[in-house]
Formats: sequence, C-alpha cells, structure tokens
Amino acid sequence: MSNHLGGEFCLVCGAEPPLFGDRMCEPCLRARTVLAKVPENVPWVRCARCGIVEIEGKWEDTTEENVWDELLHRNLVVHERAEDIQLAMEPVKVSDRHTLLHIQLEGVIDDLLFQEEHTMRARMANGVCLTCTRRAGNYFEATVQLRSSARRLSELEFQRLRGTLDDVLDKLSDDPMFFITNEGPVTGGYDVVLGSKGLARAWGRHLISEYGGMVLETNSTVGRKDGVDVTRLTLLYRKPGYEIGDVVQWRNRLWRPSAWTKEGAIMERVDRQERTGATWRDLESASVVAQRQDALEVDFITEDTSVGEFLDPNTWTMASVRLPYDHLTGRRGLLVRHDDEWLALPHLAVDSPANTEAQA
Repeated sequence: MSNHLGGEFCLVCGAEPPLFGDRMCEPCLRARTVLAKVPENVPWVRCARCGIVEIEGKWEDTTEENVWDELLHRNLVVHERAEDIQLAMEPVKVSDRHTLLHIQLEGVIDDLLFQEEHTMRARMANGVCLTCTRRAGNYFEATVQLRSSARRLSELEFQRLRGTLDDVLDKLSDDPMFFITNEGPVTGGYDVVLGSKGLARAWGRHLISEYGGMVLETNSTVGRKDGVDVTRLTLLYRKPGYEIGDVVQWRNRLWRPSAWTKEGAIMERVDRQERTGATWRDLESASVVAQRQDALEVDFITEDTSVGEFLDPNTWTMASVRLPYDHLTGRRGLLVRHDDEWLALPHLAVDSPANTEAQA
C-alpha cells in the first residue's frame, strides 16, 4: 500500500510520521514484526549402527557442527523484507539426544534494525541407514572370486591379492555401498562378497594392472524390483600362477614367460630359439614346472659343446646336464629339476647378473 493514500498517520494508533512499512509508526511496526521464526523443536536422525546422519533424505558422514548449521538453515524463516542479516549460534548439549541451539540474529527491515534471540531444540532420533540395513540383511551385489591358473597360490599370495582391495577402497569416494558383506578362503581360492558392482569392477581392473591375468564377468538375475531386474555380478579373477622367468609346460613344450604384454605374455621356448606372444586365455592350460626363485645357479667344472658337468649340491656328486642352445663358454648355468632330471635354461633378461658374465 502506498504512503500517498490518505493523510500521513499510523494506521494502527494514528501517530504522526515518520511511518514505516505498511504505514505504521516504529513502535507499532516493531510490535507486529518478527525478524525470524524458528520452531521450538526440530528432529534429526542418526544411524544407531554407524553414526552417520540423515540430511534431507540423504545419509551423510558429517560432524555435529554441520548438523546444527543444516538444521538452522532448514528451519529458520527470515522476514521477506529483511536485509543485512547477521547470525550467531551457540549449541548447548542438554543430554545425549537433546541439544539447545541458542541463536542471535540481527537484520534491517524498512531501515529499522531488529535484534532477536531464539532457542531451538535439536532432538536426535535413532534410525538405521540404508547401508547398515543392507549389511544386517547380508545384502550384496557382487562376488569377486580370486583364483589362479597354472598352479595353486599360497595363502600369503592370496592375502596379498586381498590386500589390494583396501588400496582400492582408500582411493575411491566414500560411497556407503562400498562395503564387504562376507569374505574367506574357499577351495582353490578366496571369495569376497561386496555391496557394490562398481567396487567389484574397480578392484578387478586394479588386479589386472598390478598382476596381469584375466577377469571373467557373469551376471545372474535374482528377481525383480519396481519392474526392473535385480542382478548379481560374479567376477572371476585369475592371476597367472607363474612369474617372469618361471618354467611352464604349455602346448606340450617347456617355455619361460620373458615379459608381460597387455593381453598376456611373451613366451620363450626352452629347448630351442623360439619366441611367441600368448594371451591369458591361450595360457589357461599352462602349468608351472619350476619357479624361477627355485632355480639353481651353478659353475660348470667341465663343459664341451653340448654337455656341462657340475657339483650337485643335493648329493655332492658330479652331475652332467645338456647345455642350453644359447650357452656361452664360462657362463654360469641356471638349472631346474624336471622329470627327475636337471634341465639347463636359456638365458633371459630376468636372470641374475651373475648369469650374464659371458666370456668373450
């Protein structure tokens, strides 16, 4: 309403100008105007199991200070014409569930400064967040199966693979569904049951980049919810049971992997100079005959073009072995046991520096 209609007097008490707002004098305007409205009690919910807080229907891991700020901003209703608002708040804990929020407020309405104090009681209720509900119900979306090809992995090796999941969790965002429902050793491997398919896939990618190998994904439909199929993911990760330099039986011959490739490995044949690339799938049928770490390095006491003699450290007797195709006079031999006989291996870059001392 405009001040120009009628005479200049307060519409409430008839006082003379100055008039403010809807043609009222200052005392009448102040008596009828509140700077802000605040409810006496406001509820908030904390998960009784893990302590995270529900804010506007979303569960978040946050501090109590943030909760008080959130409650204040959500429940404080300020006069529509108020400007230059200043706010201060002091929380006072009354009990485990109740906290009083003392609020001091000032702002300008129609060029008049208003100052108010309010108290709002924040009442905490216990709830259970979606993650804890699902955990309690053994909810899961994906199973990651850790297995190996070519040989059984040791318990320590499986533990090392499992440890990489913690690294992945550290790097990923705090998604509440990134939890482990169940885990443990099974025949031939280790299974980890997870709350999230995304986490399973991220871990699978990490395992391949760290250790090579292959991942096989299968999805199974377990039901329907809200008209959509509910599926579970099984992710089978096979780690190569061999390392660079091991001796493996593959395609009825003995080979040594000399380098990893994106898809598999470069394989070097033991009995003659032949090299080939193989994919993880090609190598599924490979089996480990001897590990590089178990190979024996020996000095040959005598050697001719095809045979070298050395002292067998197991029996302390002289033994002979056929020299590898790339043998250089004076180079130490790298031997493994195969079919109860000694087998000398051709030289790879992974073999120790001592092995590279070839006589000119």
